[in-house]
Amino acid sequence: MAALRAHTLFEKDVDYIVKDGEIVIVDEHTGRTMAGRRWSDGLHQAIEAKEGVDVKSENQTVASISYQNYFRLYERLAGMTGTADTEAFEFQQIYGLETVVIPTNRPMIRDDRTDVMFENEQYKFNAIIEDIKDCVERQQPVLVGTISVEKSEELSKALDKAGIKHNVLNAKFHQQEAEIVAEAGFPSAVTIATNMAGRGTDIILGGNWKAQAAKLENPTQEQIEALKAEWEKNHEIVMKAGGLHIIGTERHESRRIDNQLRGRSGRQGDPGSSRFYLSLEDGLMRIYLNEGKLNLMRKAFTVAGEAMESKMLAKVIASAQAKVEAFHFDGRKNLLEYDDVANDQRHAIYEQRNHLLDNDDISETINAIRHDVFNGVIDQYIPPQSLEEQWDIKGLEERLSQEFGMELPISNWLEEDNNLHEESLRERIVEIAEKEYKEKEVLVGEDAMRHFEKGVMLQTLDELWKEHLASMDYLRQGIHLRGYAQKDPKQEYKKESFRMFTEMLDSLKHHVITTLTRVRVRTQEEMEEAERARQEMAARINQNNLPVDENSQTTQNSETEDYSDRRIGRNEPCPCGSGKKYKHCHGSRVARQ
Repeated sequence: MAALRAHTLFEKDVDYIVKDGEIVIVDEHTGRTMAGRRWSDGLHQAIEAKEGVDVKSENQTVASISYQNYFRLYERLAGMTGTADTEAFEFQQIYGLETVVIPTNRPMIRDDRTDVMFENEQYKFNAIIEDIKDCVERQQPVLVGTISVEKSEELSKALDKAGIKHNVLNAKFHQQEAEIVAEAGFPSAVTIATNMAGRGTDIILGGNWKAQAAKLENPTQEQIEALKAEWEKNHEIVMKAGGLHIIGTERHESRRIDNQLRGRSGRQGDPGSSRFYLSLEDGLMRIYLNEGKLNLMRKAFTVAGEAMESKMLAKVIASAQAKVEAFHFDGRKNLLEYDDVANDQRHAIYEQRNHLLDNDDISETINAIRHDVFNGVIDQYIPPQSLEEQWDIKGLEERLSQEFGMELPISNWLEEDNNLHEESLRERIVEIAEKEYKEKEVLVGEDAMRHFEKGVMLQTLDELWKEHLASMDYLRQGIHLRGYAQKDPKQEYKKESFRMFTEMLDSLKHHVITTLTRVRVRTQEEMEEAERARQEMAARINQNNLPVDENSQTTQNSETEDYSDRRIGRNEPCPCGSGKKYKHCHGSRVARQ
Protein backbone atom coordinates (compact mmCIF):
# COMPACT_ATOMS: atom_id res chain seq x y z
CA MET A 1 0.00 0.00 0.00
CA ALA A 2 2.82 2.41 0.89
CA ALA A 3 4.59 1.68 -2.41
CA LEU A 4 1.37 2.28 -4.33
CA ARG A 5 0.83 5.64 -2.60
CA ALA A 6 4.47 6.63 -3.18
CA HIS A 7 4.29 6.00 -6.93
CA THR A 8 0.83 7.41 -7.63
CA LEU A 9 -0.05 10.08 -5.07
CA PHE A 10 3.27 11.73 -4.20
CA GLU A 11 5.17 13.72 -6.82
CA LYS A 12 8.77 14.87 -6.82
CA ASP A 13 9.17 18.68 -6.58
CA VAL A 14 5.54 18.92 -5.49
CA ASP A 15 5.19 16.97 -2.27
CA TYR A 16 8.92 16.52 -1.66
CA ILE A 17 12.37 17.28 -3.05
CA VAL A 18 15.54 15.20 -3.20
CA LYS A 19 18.38 17.06 -1.48
CA ASP A 20 21.81 15.69 -0.52
CA GLY A 21 20.63 12.12 -1.01
CA GLU A 22 17.60 12.55 1.26
CA ILE A 23 13.86 12.95 0.77
CA VAL A 24 12.81 16.31 2.22
CA ILE A 25 9.09 16.98 2.69
CA VAL A 26 7.63 20.21 1.28
CA ASP A 27 4.77 21.76 3.25
CA GLU A 28 1.87 22.11 0.82
CA HIS A 29 0.57 25.21 2.60
CA THR A 30 3.78 27.17 3.19
CA GLY A 31 5.97 25.81 0.39
CA ARG A 32 8.84 25.40 2.84
CA THR A 33 10.91 22.29 3.42
CA MET A 34 10.45 20.45 6.69
CA ALA A 35 13.92 19.17 7.50
CA GLY A 36 14.00 16.22 9.88
CA ARG A 37 10.34 15.34 9.30
CA ARG A 38 9.42 11.92 7.90
CA TRP A 39 6.15 10.36 6.74
CA SER A 40 4.95 7.38 8.74
CA ASP A 41 3.43 4.00 7.87
CA GLY A 42 6.38 3.07 5.63
CA LEU A 43 5.54 5.84 3.14
CA HIS A 44 8.86 7.66 3.54
CA GLN A 45 10.80 4.45 2.94
CA ALA A 46 8.72 3.72 -0.16
CA ILE A 47 9.50 7.17 -1.59
CA GLU A 48 13.21 6.71 -0.75
CA ALA A 49 13.18 3.44 -2.71
CA LYS A 50 11.29 5.13 -5.56
CA GLU A 51 13.93 7.89 -5.86
CA GLY A 52 16.88 5.52 -5.43
CA VAL A 53 18.30 7.03 -2.22
CA ASP A 54 19.31 5.21 0.97
CA VAL A 55 16.29 3.71 2.69
CA LYS A 56 16.36 4.57 6.38
CA SER A 57 14.53 2.80 9.17
CA GLU A 58 11.16 3.97 10.45
CA ASN A 59 11.26 6.54 13.23
CA GLN A 60 9.77 5.30 16.48
CA THR A 61 7.17 7.60 17.97
CA VAL A 62 8.00 8.49 21.57
CA ALA A 63 5.18 10.99 22.00
CA SER A 64 2.32 12.21 19.83
CA ILE A 65 -0.48 14.75 20.01
CA SER A 66 -2.63 16.45 17.41
CA TYR A 67 -2.36 20.21 16.95
CA GLN A 68 -5.95 20.58 18.09
CA ASN A 69 -5.45 18.76 21.38
CA TYR A 70 -2.13 20.50 21.88
CA PHE A 71 -3.81 23.91 21.63
CA ARG A 72 -6.58 22.72 23.93
CA LEU A 73 -4.01 22.26 26.71
CA TYR A 74 -3.98 26.04 27.15
CA GLU A 75 -6.61 27.65 29.35
CA ARG A 76 -6.92 30.63 26.99
CA LEU A 77 -6.64 30.59 23.21
CA ALA A 78 -6.28 33.54 20.86
CA GLY A 79 -4.62 34.23 17.53
CA MET A 80 -4.14 36.87 14.89
CA THR A 81 -3.82 36.39 11.15
CA GLY A 82 -4.91 38.15 8.02
CA THR A 83 -6.66 35.07 6.60
CA ALA A 84 -8.76 33.66 9.47
CA ASP A 85 -12.17 34.69 8.17
CA THR A 86 -12.40 31.86 5.62
CA GLU A 87 -11.77 29.34 8.43
CA ALA A 88 -14.17 30.93 10.96
CA PHE A 89 -16.49 27.89 11.01
CA GLU A 90 -13.65 25.52 11.90
CA PHE A 91 -12.35 27.78 14.68
CA GLN A 92 -15.85 27.81 16.17
CA GLN A 93 -16.40 24.06 15.80
CA ILE A 94 -13.02 22.84 17.09
CA TYR A 95 -11.94 25.50 19.59
CA GLY A 96 -15.16 27.40 20.35
CA LEU A 97 -13.47 30.62 19.18
CA GLU A 98 -15.24 33.50 17.48
CA THR A 99 -13.47 35.15 14.55
CA VAL A 100 -13.54 38.96 14.44
CA VAL A 101 -12.49 40.93 11.36
CA ILE A 102 -10.59 44.12 12.24
CA PRO A 103 -10.56 47.01 9.71
CA THR A 104 -7.24 47.74 8.03
CA ASN A 105 -5.03 50.51 9.40
CA ARG A 106 -5.08 52.28 6.03
CA PRO A 107 -7.61 51.98 3.19
CA MET A 108 -6.99 48.99 0.89
CA ILE A 109 -6.51 50.27 -2.68
CA ARG A 110 -5.23 47.05 -4.28
CA ASP A 111 -6.96 46.22 -7.56
CA ASP A 112 -8.06 42.56 -7.38
CA ARG A 113 -8.92 41.78 -10.99
CA THR A 114 -11.27 39.10 -12.27
CA ASP A 115 -9.83 35.61 -12.83
CA VAL A 116 -9.00 34.67 -16.41
CA MET A 117 -9.64 31.13 -17.71
CA PHE A 118 -7.89 29.43 -20.66
CA GLU A 119 -8.52 26.16 -22.43
CA ASN A 120 -5.15 24.61 -21.58
CA GLU A 121 -1.98 25.31 -19.61
CA GLN A 122 0.10 26.39 -22.61
CA TYR A 123 -2.32 29.20 -23.49
CA LYS A 124 -2.35 30.22 -19.83
CA PHE A 125 1.46 30.42 -19.65
CA ASN A 126 1.54 32.48 -22.86
CA ALA A 127 -0.89 35.00 -21.34
CA ILE A 128 1.12 35.14 -18.10
CA ILE A 129 4.32 35.88 -20.01
CA GLU A 130 2.60 38.67 -21.96
CA ASP A 131 1.32 40.18 -18.70
CA ILE A 132 4.83 40.03 -17.21
CA LYS A 133 6.34 41.67 -20.31
CA ASP A 134 3.84 44.51 -20.03
CA CYS A 135 4.72 45.05 -16.35
CA VAL A 136 8.47 44.97 -17.05
CA GLU A 137 8.08 47.60 -19.78
CA ARG A 138 6.20 49.84 -17.33
CA GLN A 139 8.82 49.12 -14.63
CA GLN A 140 6.21 47.50 -12.38
CA PRO A 141 7.56 44.70 -10.12
CA VAL A 142 5.83 41.32 -10.43
CA LEU A 143 5.42 38.46 -7.97
CA VAL A 144 4.29 35.23 -9.65
CA GLY A 145 2.83 32.62 -7.31
CA THR A 146 2.89 28.90 -8.20
CA ILE A 147 1.53 25.92 -6.27
CA SER A 148 4.65 23.72 -6.41
CA VAL A 149 8.40 23.65 -7.01
CA GLU A 150 7.76 21.82 -10.28
CA LYS A 151 5.44 24.54 -11.64
CA SER A 152 7.82 27.31 -10.57
CA GLU A 153 10.63 25.66 -12.55
CA GLU A 154 8.40 25.17 -15.61
CA LEU A 155 7.49 28.85 -15.62
CA SER A 156 11.13 29.81 -15.02
CA LYS A 157 12.16 27.93 -18.17
CA ALA A 158 9.40 29.69 -20.14
CA LEU A 159 10.63 33.11 -18.92
CA ASP A 160 14.22 32.19 -19.80
CA LYS A 161 13.05 31.31 -23.28
CA ALA A 162 11.27 34.67 -23.52
CA GLY A 163 14.44 36.45 -22.35
CA ILE A 164 12.90 37.84 -19.15
CA LYS A 165 15.28 38.17 -16.20
CA HIS A 166 13.80 36.83 -12.97
CA ASN A 167 14.45 35.25 -9.56
CA VAL A 168 13.03 31.94 -8.31
CA LEU A 169 12.04 31.47 -4.68
CA ASN A 170 11.09 27.91 -3.76
CA ALA A 171 12.04 25.16 -1.33
CA LYS A 172 15.24 24.43 -3.28
CA PHE A 173 16.55 27.99 -2.91
CA HIS A 174 15.14 28.91 0.51
CA GLN A 175 18.62 29.99 1.71
CA GLN A 176 18.37 32.98 -0.66
CA GLU A 177 14.88 33.96 0.53
CA ALA A 178 15.88 37.16 2.34
CA GLU A 179 17.95 38.37 -0.61
CA ILE A 180 15.25 37.54 -3.19
CA VAL A 181 12.49 39.20 -1.14
CA ALA A 182 14.68 42.31 -0.68
CA GLU A 183 14.99 42.64 -4.47
CA ALA A 184 11.37 41.77 -5.32
CA GLY A 185 10.19 45.40 -5.03
CA PHE A 186 12.70 46.88 -7.51
CA PRO A 187 11.34 48.41 -10.73
CA SER A 188 10.81 45.70 -13.40
CA ALA A 189 11.78 42.95 -10.90
CA VAL A 190 10.18 39.57 -11.63
CA THR A 191 10.01 36.98 -8.84
CA ILE A 192 8.59 33.48 -9.16
CA ALA A 193 7.63 31.97 -5.82
CA THR A 194 5.81 28.99 -4.37
CA ASN A 195 3.62 29.42 -1.29
CA MET A 196 6.73 30.64 0.54
CA ALA A 197 6.41 34.03 -1.17
CA GLY A 198 8.29 35.74 1.62
CA ARG A 199 5.55 34.94 4.15
CA GLY A 200 5.74 37.18 7.18
CA THR A 201 7.74 39.88 5.41
CA ASP A 202 6.79 43.00 3.48
CA ILE A 203 8.01 43.38 -0.08
CA ILE A 204 9.10 47.02 0.03
CA LEU A 205 8.27 48.97 -3.12
CA GLY A 206 11.46 50.26 -4.69
CA GLY A 207 13.62 47.63 -2.99
CA ASN A 208 15.07 47.37 0.48
CA TRP A 209 17.90 49.87 0.96
CA LYS A 210 18.69 48.45 4.41
CA ALA A 211 19.35 45.02 2.91
CA GLN A 212 21.64 46.63 0.33
CA ALA A 213 23.49 48.52 3.04
CA ALA A 214 23.95 45.29 5.00
CA LYS A 215 25.89 43.83 2.07
CA LEU A 216 28.47 46.64 2.31
CA GLU A 217 31.40 46.27 4.66
CA ASN A 218 31.51 49.22 7.05
CA PRO A 219 29.36 51.52 4.86
CA THR A 220 29.97 55.24 5.18
CA GLN A 221 27.22 57.76 5.81
CA GLU A 222 27.60 58.96 2.22
CA GLN A 223 27.01 55.45 0.87
CA ILE A 224 23.93 55.05 3.07
CA GLU A 225 22.53 58.41 1.93
CA ALA A 226 23.16 57.40 -1.70
CA LEU A 227 21.24 54.14 -1.18
CA LYS A 228 18.35 56.06 0.42
CA ALA A 229 18.24 58.51 -2.48
CA GLU A 230 18.24 55.66 -5.00
CA TRP A 231 15.46 53.91 -3.08
CA GLU A 232 13.30 57.06 -3.04
CA LYS A 233 13.73 57.33 -6.80
CA ASN A 234 12.85 53.65 -7.37
CA HIS A 235 9.96 53.88 -4.91
CA GLU A 236 8.43 56.73 -6.87
CA ILE A 237 8.82 54.80 -10.14
CA VAL A 238 7.09 51.71 -8.72
CA MET A 239 4.27 53.74 -7.15
CA LYS A 240 3.52 55.41 -10.50
CA ALA A 241 3.63 52.01 -12.25
CA GLY A 242 0.87 50.72 -9.95
CA GLY A 243 2.78 49.04 -7.11
CA LEU A 244 3.48 45.32 -6.84
CA HIS A 245 1.54 43.17 -9.31
CA ILE A 246 0.57 39.67 -8.14
CA ILE A 247 0.03 36.90 -10.69
CA GLY A 248 -1.43 33.60 -9.52
CA THR A 249 -0.73 30.77 -11.97
CA GLU A 250 -3.36 28.56 -10.37
CA ARG A 251 -6.05 28.67 -7.72
CA HIS A 252 -5.05 26.82 -4.56
CA GLU A 253 -7.32 24.32 -2.89
CA SER A 254 -7.89 26.79 -0.07
CA ARG A 255 -9.07 30.39 -0.42
CA ARG A 256 -6.85 31.20 2.56
CA ILE A 257 -3.69 30.45 0.54
CA ASP A 258 -4.95 32.59 -2.36
CA ASN A 259 -5.63 35.46 0.03
CA GLN A 260 -2.13 35.13 1.48
CA LEU A 261 -0.63 35.45 -2.00
CA ARG A 262 -2.76 38.49 -2.80
CA GLY A 263 -1.84 39.95 0.57
CA ARG A 264 1.79 40.38 -0.54
CA SER A 265 0.59 43.44 -2.47
CA GLY A 266 -1.22 46.59 -1.37
CA ARG A 267 0.17 46.54 2.16
CA GLN A 268 -0.09 49.59 4.44
CA GLY A 269 -2.14 51.50 1.87
CA ASP A 270 0.33 51.00 -1.01
CA PRO A 271 -1.05 50.59 -4.54
CA GLY A 272 -1.03 47.12 -6.07
CA SER A 273 -2.92 44.68 -8.25
CA SER A 274 -3.57 40.96 -8.52
CA ARG A 275 -4.93 38.47 -11.01
CA PHE A 276 -5.22 34.71 -11.21
CA TYR A 277 -4.71 32.87 -14.50
CA LEU A 278 -6.46 29.50 -14.73
CA SER A 279 -6.89 26.67 -17.21
CA LEU A 280 -9.17 23.67 -17.49
CA GLU A 281 -6.09 21.48 -16.95
CA ASP A 282 -5.45 22.84 -13.44
CA GLY A 283 -5.68 20.30 -10.65
CA LEU A 284 -8.51 22.12 -8.88
CA MET A 285 -10.64 22.02 -12.02
CA ARG A 286 -9.88 18.43 -13.04
CA ILE A 287 -10.40 16.88 -9.62
CA TYR A 288 -13.24 18.84 -8.06
CA LEU A 289 -15.45 19.77 -11.03
CA ASN A 290 -17.72 17.18 -12.59
CA GLU A 291 -17.30 16.23 -16.23
CA GLY A 292 -20.53 18.00 -17.23
CA LYS A 293 -19.31 21.41 -16.05
CA LEU A 294 -15.90 20.88 -17.67
CA ASN A 295 -17.48 19.99 -21.03
CA LEU A 296 -19.73 23.04 -20.81
CA MET A 297 -16.73 25.27 -20.17
CA ARG A 298 -14.73 23.68 -23.02
CA LYS A 299 -17.53 24.52 -25.45
CA ALA A 300 -17.28 28.17 -24.42
CA PHE A 301 -13.80 28.38 -26.04
CA THR A 302 -14.36 28.91 -29.75
CA VAL A 303 -11.00 30.49 -30.65
CA ALA A 304 -7.58 29.00 -29.83
CA GLY A 305 -5.89 30.88 -26.99
CA GLU A 306 -9.08 32.74 -26.12
CA ALA A 307 -9.46 34.03 -22.56
CA MET A 308 -12.72 33.79 -20.66
CA GLU A 309 -13.88 36.09 -17.87
CA SER A 310 -17.32 35.86 -16.27
CA LYS A 311 -19.15 35.91 -12.96
CA MET A 312 -20.13 32.28 -13.56
CA LEU A 313 -16.43 31.39 -13.59
CA ALA A 314 -15.96 32.95 -10.16
CA LYS A 315 -18.91 30.93 -8.83
CA VAL A 316 -17.54 27.68 -10.29
CA ILE A 317 -14.13 28.28 -8.70
CA ALA A 318 -15.68 29.23 -5.36
CA SER A 319 -17.78 26.05 -5.46
CA ALA A 320 -14.72 23.89 -6.16
CA GLN A 321 -12.71 25.51 -3.36
CA ALA A 322 -15.61 25.14 -0.93
CA LYS A 323 -15.71 21.40 -1.70
CA VAL A 324 -11.99 21.07 -1.05
CA GLU A 325 -12.13 23.06 2.19
CA ALA A 326 -15.06 20.96 3.42
CA PHE A 327 -13.18 17.78 2.51
CA HIS A 328 -10.06 18.84 4.43
CA PHE A 329 -12.14 20.03 7.38
CA ASP A 330 -13.86 16.64 7.59
CA GLY A 331 -10.44 14.99 7.47
CA ARG A 332 -9.11 17.10 10.33
CA LYS A 333 -12.30 16.58 12.33
CA ASN A 334 -12.10 12.83 11.78
CA LEU A 335 -8.45 12.80 12.87
CA LEU A 336 -9.38 14.75 15.99
CA GLU A 337 -12.11 12.27 16.89
CA TYR A 338 -9.57 9.45 16.78
CA ASP A 339 -6.98 11.48 18.68
CA ASP A 340 -9.54 12.28 21.38
CA VAL A 341 -9.50 8.56 22.23
CA ALA A 342 -5.73 8.60 22.65
CA ASN A 343 -5.90 11.94 24.44
CA ASP A 344 -7.52 10.44 27.54
CA GLN A 345 -4.80 7.80 27.67
CA ARG A 346 -2.14 10.45 27.12
CA HIS A 347 -3.40 12.47 30.09
CA ALA A 348 -3.39 9.39 32.32
CA ILE A 349 0.17 8.39 31.37
CA TYR A 350 1.64 11.89 31.67
CA GLU A 351 -0.12 12.44 34.98
CA GLN A 352 1.45 9.24 36.29
CA ARG A 353 4.84 10.16 34.84
CA ASN A 354 4.77 13.63 36.40
CA HIS A 355 3.87 12.02 39.73
CA LEU A 356 6.98 9.83 39.45
CA LEU A 357 9.19 12.79 38.55
CA ASP A 358 7.88 14.96 41.38
CA ASN A 359 8.22 12.32 44.12
CA ASP A 360 11.48 10.81 45.35
CA ASP A 361 9.70 8.14 47.40
CA ILE A 362 7.31 5.89 45.46
CA SER A 363 7.58 2.92 47.82
CA GLU A 364 3.84 2.99 48.57
CA THR A 365 3.09 2.76 44.85
CA ILE A 366 5.56 -0.13 44.46
CA ASN A 367 4.02 -1.99 47.42
CA ALA A 368 0.52 -1.60 45.97
CA ILE A 369 1.71 -2.79 42.55
CA ARG A 370 3.52 -5.77 44.11
CA HIS A 371 0.33 -6.81 45.89
CA ASP A 372 -1.69 -6.55 42.64
CA VAL A 373 0.88 -8.45 40.55
CA PHE A 374 1.33 -11.38 42.93
CA ASN A 375 -2.42 -11.70 43.48
CA GLY A 376 -2.93 -11.64 39.72
CA VAL A 377 -0.38 -14.42 39.21
CA ILE A 378 -1.82 -16.50 42.05
CA ASP A 379 -5.36 -16.09 40.62
CA GLN A 380 -4.26 -17.87 37.44
CA TYR A 381 -3.28 -21.02 39.37
CA ILE A 382 -5.52 -20.76 42.43
CA PRO A 383 -8.83 -19.30 41.20
CA PRO A 384 -10.75 -17.37 43.88
CA GLN A 385 -13.29 -19.45 45.82
CA SER A 386 -12.16 -22.66 44.11
CA LEU A 387 -11.65 -26.16 45.48
CA GLU A 388 -8.13 -27.35 46.32
CA GLU A 389 -8.45 -30.04 43.62
CA GLN A 390 -8.63 -27.21 41.05
CA TRP A 391 -5.36 -25.64 42.17
CA ASP A 392 -2.28 -25.89 39.94
CA ILE A 393 0.40 -25.73 42.64
CA LYS A 394 3.21 -27.08 40.46
CA GLY A 395 2.51 -24.48 37.79
CA LEU A 396 2.47 -21.72 40.42
CA GLU A 397 5.83 -22.86 41.84
CA GLU A 398 7.38 -22.87 38.36
CA ARG A 399 5.93 -19.46 37.52
CA LEU A 400 7.22 -17.87 40.73
CA SER A 401 10.64 -19.41 40.15
CA GLN A 402 10.96 -18.41 36.47
CA GLU A 403 9.58 -14.88 36.68
CA PHE A 404 10.44 -13.76 40.19
CA GLY A 405 13.33 -16.04 41.18
CA MET A 406 11.37 -17.26 44.23
CA GLU A 407 11.87 -20.93 45.14
CA LEU A 408 8.86 -21.63 47.37
CA PRO A 409 7.91 -25.16 48.56
CA ILE A 410 4.19 -24.51 48.35
CA SER A 411 3.39 -28.23 47.96
CA ASN A 412 5.20 -28.97 51.23
CA TRP A 413 3.31 -26.18 52.98
CA LEU A 414 0.00 -27.73 52.00
CA GLU A 415 1.09 -31.20 53.11
CA GLU A 416 2.36 -29.93 56.46
CA ASP A 417 -0.58 -27.64 57.23
CA ASN A 418 -4.05 -28.94 56.47
CA ASN A 419 -5.57 -25.65 57.65
CA LEU A 420 -3.72 -23.62 55.00
CA HIS A 421 -6.51 -22.24 52.83
CA GLU A 422 -6.54 -20.01 49.77
CA GLU A 423 -6.43 -16.64 51.53
CA SER A 424 -3.70 -17.57 54.02
CA LEU A 425 -1.62 -19.07 51.21
CA ARG A 426 -1.85 -15.83 49.27
CA GLU A 427 -0.82 -13.83 52.32
CA ARG A 428 2.19 -16.09 52.96
CA ILE A 429 3.48 -15.77 49.38
CA VAL A 430 3.10 -11.98 49.37
CA GLU A 431 4.70 -11.70 52.83
CA ILE A 432 7.74 -13.70 51.69
CA ALA A 433 8.08 -11.51 48.59
CA GLU A 434 7.94 -8.37 50.73
CA LYS A 435 10.40 -9.82 53.25
CA GLU A 436 12.96 -10.67 50.55
CA TYR A 437 12.57 -7.20 49.09
CA LYS A 438 13.11 -5.59 52.51
CA GLU A 439 16.31 -7.62 52.93
CA LYS A 440 17.63 -6.16 49.67
CA GLU A 441 16.71 -2.69 50.84
CA VAL A 442 18.68 -3.19 54.06
CA LEU A 443 21.76 -4.20 52.04
CA VAL A 444 21.77 -1.26 49.61
CA GLY A 445 20.20 1.38 51.83
CA GLU A 446 16.79 3.02 51.74
CA ASP A 447 17.83 6.03 49.59
CA ALA A 448 19.51 3.87 46.96
CA MET A 449 16.48 1.57 46.74
CA ARG A 450 14.08 4.52 46.38
CA HIS A 451 16.25 5.91 43.56
CA PHE A 452 16.38 2.50 41.86
CA GLU A 453 12.60 2.04 42.12
CA LYS A 454 12.00 5.43 40.51
CA GLY A 455 14.43 4.73 37.67
CA VAL A 456 12.95 1.31 36.90
CA MET A 457 9.40 2.66 36.96
CA LEU A 458 10.19 5.60 34.66
CA GLN A 459 12.21 3.57 32.17
CA THR A 460 9.59 0.82 31.97
CA LEU A 461 6.76 3.34 31.59
CA ASP A 462 8.56 5.13 28.74
CA GLU A 463 9.38 1.91 26.86
CA LEU A 464 5.88 0.48 27.14
CA TRP A 465 4.28 3.81 26.17
CA LYS A 466 6.40 3.91 22.99
CA GLU A 467 5.31 0.37 22.13
CA HIS A 468 1.69 1.30 22.85
CA LEU A 469 1.87 4.30 20.50
CA ALA A 470 3.21 2.07 17.73
CA SER A 471 0.40 -0.43 18.35
CA MET A 472 -2.16 2.39 18.26
CA ASP A 473 -0.76 3.50 14.89
CA TYR A 474 -1.13 -0.01 13.48
CA LEU A 475 -4.66 -0.24 14.86
CA ARG A 476 -5.56 3.12 13.31
CA GLN A 477 -4.27 2.05 9.89
CA GLY A 478 -6.49 -1.00 9.62
CA ILE A 479 -9.53 -0.14 11.72
CA HIS A 480 -11.49 1.06 8.67
CA LEU A 481 -11.71 -2.58 7.52
CA ARG A 482 -14.13 -3.24 10.40
CA GLY A 483 -16.67 -1.35 8.31
CA TYR A 484 -16.94 -4.38 5.99
CA ALA A 485 -18.26 -6.34 8.99
CA GLN A 486 -21.02 -3.74 9.47
CA LYS A 487 -19.25 -2.28 12.50
CA ASP A 488 -18.56 1.38 13.28
CA PRO A 489 -14.75 1.84 12.92
CA LYS A 490 -14.67 4.66 15.49
CA GLN A 491 -16.49 2.62 18.12
CA GLU A 492 -14.27 -0.36 17.37
CA TYR A 493 -11.20 1.86 17.70
CA LYS A 494 -12.36 3.11 21.10
CA LYS A 495 -13.01 -0.44 22.31
CA GLU A 496 -9.74 -1.89 21.01
CA SER A 497 -7.60 1.01 22.18
CA PHE A 498 -9.09 0.78 25.69
CA ARG A 499 -8.30 -2.94 25.79
CA MET A 500 -4.72 -2.29 24.63
CA PHE A 501 -4.27 0.49 27.18
CA THR A 502 -5.49 -1.75 30.01
CA GLU A 503 -3.08 -4.47 28.91
CA MET A 504 -0.24 -1.94 28.80
CA LEU A 505 -0.91 -0.84 32.40
CA ASP A 506 -0.98 -4.49 33.54
CA SER A 507 2.25 -5.12 31.66
CA LEU A 508 3.81 -2.05 33.31
CA LYS A 509 3.06 -3.40 36.78
CA HIS A 510 4.34 -6.85 35.90
CA HIS A 511 7.59 -5.60 34.31
CA VAL A 512 8.39 -3.33 37.25
CA ILE A 513 7.80 -5.97 39.94
CA THR A 514 9.64 -8.66 37.95
CA THR A 515 12.67 -6.39 37.58
CA LEU A 516 12.70 -5.29 41.23
CA THR A 517 12.17 -8.83 42.54
CA ARG A 518 14.78 -10.55 40.37
CA VAL A 519 17.52 -7.95 40.84
CA ARG A 520 20.47 -9.39 42.76
CA VAL A 521 22.13 -7.25 45.41
CA ARG A 522 25.76 -7.96 46.27
CA THR A 523 27.11 -7.30 49.75
CA GLN A 524 30.26 -5.29 50.37
CA GLU A 525 32.10 -8.53 51.22
CA GLU A 526 31.04 -10.13 47.93
CA MET A 527 32.18 -7.09 45.96
CA GLU A 528 35.55 -7.08 47.73
CA GLU A 529 35.95 -10.81 47.09
CA ALA A 530 35.14 -10.30 43.40
CA GLU A 531 37.72 -7.51 43.18
CA ARG A 532 40.39 -9.72 44.80
CA ALA A 533 39.55 -12.52 42.37
CA ARG A 534 39.87 -10.12 39.44
CA GLN A 535 43.28 -8.93 40.63
CA GLU A 536 44.48 -12.51 41.12
CA MET A 537 43.31 -13.41 37.62
CA ALA A 538 45.10 -10.39 36.17
CA ALA A 539 48.29 -11.44 37.97
CA ARG A 540 48.07 -14.97 36.54
CA ILE A 541 47.53 -13.59 33.04
CA ASN A 542 50.56 -11.32 33.41
CA GLN A 543 52.65 -14.33 34.53
CA ASN A 544 51.69 -16.04 31.26
CA ASN A 545 52.80 -12.92 29.31
CA LEU A 546 49.26 -12.05 28.30
CA PRO A 547 48.46 -8.31 28.31
CA VAL A 548 45.38 -7.37 30.27
CA ASP A 549 42.53 -5.99 28.14
CA GLU A 550 41.93 -2.41 29.29
CA ASN A 551 38.23 -2.71 28.61
CA SER A 552 37.77 -6.01 30.43
CA GLN A 553 35.82 -6.05 33.65
CA THR A 554 34.23 -8.62 35.90
CA THR A 555 30.47 -8.67 35.52
CA GLN A 556 28.13 -8.99 38.46
CA ASN A 557 27.31 -12.61 37.66
CA SER A 558 30.79 -13.78 36.60
CA GLU A 559 32.40 -16.51 38.65
CA THR A 560 36.16 -16.84 39.16
CA GLU A 561 37.86 -20.05 38.10
CA ASP A 562 41.48 -21.15 38.41
CA TYR A 563 42.88 -21.52 34.90
CA SER A 564 46.55 -21.78 35.98
CA ASP A 565 46.70 -25.59 35.97
CA ARG A 566 44.82 -26.34 32.77
CA ARG A 567 44.70 -25.39 29.11
CA ILE A 568 42.02 -22.85 28.16
CA GLY A 569 39.68 -23.99 25.38
CA ARG A 570 39.26 -21.78 22.30
CA ASN A 571 35.51 -21.37 22.81
CA GLU A 572 35.63 -20.86 26.58
CA PRO A 573 35.18 -17.38 28.11
CA CYS A 574 38.45 -15.48 28.25
CA PRO A 575 39.79 -15.47 31.85
CA CYS A 576 40.45 -11.71 31.63
CA GLY A 577 36.74 -11.13 32.25
CA SER A 578 35.98 -9.32 28.97
CA GLY A 579 33.02 -11.60 28.24
CA LYS A 580 34.49 -12.57 24.85
CA LYS A 581 35.48 -16.06 23.76
CA TYR A 582 39.15 -16.86 24.45
CA LYS A 583 39.92 -17.25 20.70
CA HIS A 584 38.57 -13.73 20.01
CA CYS A 585 40.37 -12.09 22.94
CA HIS A 586 43.74 -13.05 24.48
CA GLY A 587 43.82 -16.36 22.63
CA SER A 588 44.29 -14.53 19.32
CA ARG A 589 47.23 -12.60 20.79
CA VAL A 590 48.89 -15.82 21.99
CA ALA A 591 48.48 -17.30 18.51
CA ARG A 592 50.19 -14.28 16.95
CA GLN A 593 53.05 -14.51 19.48
